[in-house]
Amino acid sequence: MPEPKGRNITVVEAIREAVTQEMKNDESVFIIGEDIRIGGSFLFTLGLVDKFGPDRIIDMPISESGFVGMAIGAAIQGRRPIVDFQYGDFVLEAMDQIIQQASKLHYMSGGQVNIPIVLQMPTGASGRGSQHANSVEGFFFHIPGLKLVTPSTPYDAKGLMIRSIRDNNPVMFCVHKHNYGSKGRPLSNSTIATGHVPQEPYTIDFGKADIKRTGKDVTIVSILRMVHLSINAAKELQKEGISAEVIDLRTLVPLDTETIIDSIKKTHRLVIVQEDNMRGGWGSEVSAIVAENALSYLDAPILRVASLDTPVPFSPLLEDIVIPNETRIINTVRTQMDMNIKKDFNGQ
Repeated sequence: MPEPKGRNITVVEAIREAVTQEMKNDESVFIIGEDIRIGGSFLFTLGLVDKFGPDRIIDMPISESGFVGMAIGAAIQGRRPIVDFQYGDFVLEAMDQIIQQASKLHYMSGGQVNIPIVLQMPTGASGRGSQHANSVEGFFFHIPGLKLVTPSTPYDAKGLMIRSIRDNNPVMFCVHKHNYGSKGRPLSNSTIATGHVPQEPYTIDFGKADIKRTGKDVTIVSILRMVHLSINAAKELQKEGISAEVIDLRTLVPLDTETIIDSIKKTHRLVIVQEDNMRGGWGSEVSAIVAENALSYLDAPILRVASLDTPVPFSPLLEDIVIPNETRIINTVRTQMDMNIKKDFNGQ
């Protein structure tokens, strides 16, 4: 079959295209959020009001709890709302609506009510200070009833956004602030990644991780911006003869444990890289799952690279100290390569 036509575009262009195609195909899809008629903070909705009008691209007042509640009500009535947050950090104002209502109503109603809502959230640190630097995916990883999507590339972002809009459950769609690649509004210290994206609609299933780089010596598991840093680190490690396999989970809920364990059976080592702070992060859950299901395959302790357990500083120099970087990933892998629990256990 011929390869689908596509172009190299940014993440924000990919998700905007996904939303545009779904809005054309399904009149029940609409978007609400702050300043979205002019594109929003990361240009997610740029130009959409001209295509679909103010009745489907609806500006909201600064009341996240209020307009998330409105979206939940619309979803109950059969609409498919997308809620755009200027910054994912502001979702904390709507925690009650999301945790006590959106995540539970399907179960509380005995399956009579569906909540097909997508919450589009810029996440992570980007030089904007502590109150604009939360890794918000970590807050919701613990909550039953929510799906948690974390694309790192334009191809994944489009396919997962279309899949999210069509899902009948609430979906938290998290994109790292440095990964949008907003056209006309470059991001400071951006790790913008463009990629080939087919023009036609397509979906990517939830719970299917992607091996972004194959290797045989160590498995690196990551999401979002840390995927790009892990790939860069793997390239440097290859120069030292260390072959690192980089797995992009793509969704935290559902979580693809099979791909992780299959990789560990090959490499016998696991390093987890998350931007969220270390304590109680999703990496702890992955560590526990591996310990319960694949401990005998490990030749070394599981190691984690994460942000320090402190608020993210406003100073860019201090932020760089708190947030994981390629050097920390490389050094952690080097440390692990010198470990061998089987030899240590046998006293050799």
